[in-house]
Amino acid sequence: MSHSQPSPLSPASWHRPMVARLSDEQHRTATMLELFFDLCFVTAVAQAATAFEHELAEGHIGHGVLGYAMVFFAIWWAWMNFTWFASAYDTDDVPYRLLTLVQITGALVLAAGASQALQNEDFTVITWGYVIMRLAMVTQWLRAARSDPERRSTCLRYAVGIFVVQVGWVVRLTLPEDTGLLTFGILVLAEIAVPAWAERSAITTWHPHHIAERYGLFTLIVLGESITAATGAVHAALDSHTALGDLAALVVGGILTVFALWWLYFARSARVHDRLTTLRMALLWGYGHYLVFASAAAVGAGLAVNVAHTTGHGHLSDRAAAAVYTIPVAVFVTLVWLLHHRTGGLRRAADVLHPVAVLAVLAATFAPSPVLVTGVITALLIATTLVLSARSDARRDANGGTGADTGKGTPSAAPDAPHTPPSS
Repeated sequence: MSHSQPSPLSPASWHRPMVARLSDEQHRTATMLELFFDLCFVTAVAQAATAFEHELAEGHIGHGVLGYAMVFFAIWWAWMNFTWFASAYDTDDVPYRLLTLVQITGALVLAAGASQALQNEDFTVITWGYVIMRLAMVTQWLRAARSDPERRSTCLRYAVGIFVVQVGWVVRLTLPEDTGLLTFGILVLAEIAVPAWAERSAITTWHPHHIAERYGLFTLIVLGESITAATGAVHAALDSHTALGDLAALVVGGILTVFALWWLYFARSARVHDRLTTLRMALLWGYGHYLVFASAAAVGAGLAVNVAHTTGHGHLSDRAAAAVYTIPVAVFVTLVWLLHHRTGGLRRAADVLHPVAVLAVLAATFAPSPVLVTGVITALLIATTLVLSARSDARRDANGGTGADTGKGTPSAAPDAPHTPPSS
């Protein structure tokens, strides 16, 4: 049987049995430790984005994209595994906090190795940082296996699967360089297969509301990091005596874009937890956010590259500089549409605006001011969505709240249902 955990950590409760928390626990929100964990992980995101920006500015687009994708996988996967584990087994006792500290330390080691991995293809430091984080998770799963007999098989599968793959990452460091990409791909497949294999035994009691909030908070922090990166680039440009007027279009377009991306993500996130009720949907949601997080961070890097390009620095053409900004924006909009809208069904005209907006953003690559045009397009997407949603709500109200007038209205929101994991 699952049990809710007492929230405060008192000096006397230095150790608690790691029993499963209730998947329908009331008032379940992110903890202060989880927020601190996110902020430390954003350090790694910032380092990866900065190194990515440097590679793009030097004209190493293919090399930079590949390296960024590899480094970001390590950041995202370690963050995601901790998040889902904590949703089911957060005891907030001393051992739990100390093991979380170990994972934070691993994240900082990973951050320190991000530049070497991206620029020099030296994955030594980043691998050890990643392994530190993952071995801490092995210990957490072993604790859960000891205290939760109902899901002991699942917990042990996680512990064994993670440990075996970590051995693979360490062995990879000793292999010839020309096998690096192949072995990376094999180990990535092994990593993402572990949850699907482990959860087949018995589903862990992750909390849909809590998971949706955790993903939303990390998206928020990564978007904020994009603003920080862009601000630093503008500051550097002004220090080089670049006129503010030359940067005005970039500043306005960047702010409009990031604000619209924030609005877009959270416009439909309030009901996401209603769909996180099966293992399939949980995996789709969790894995899909790799591109959401990576593209959000890449938007800041792309904006910084365009600032440098405007001031005469870097080695990119006008179209290439524009593309490193518009493509991450298009990826973000596409993934949010797929995860927030497509998974819930297309019920309104507003739901199909996103593919059109994506095409328009990609076309903005060839516009005279691509960053400003992208900002205007994403802002228009939000404005049009609001207008169509208001009209749909008005039609639903006129038909007694059933939304049955033409089939286009949004059905009345059903009351929240407790999360019931599938039996297989």
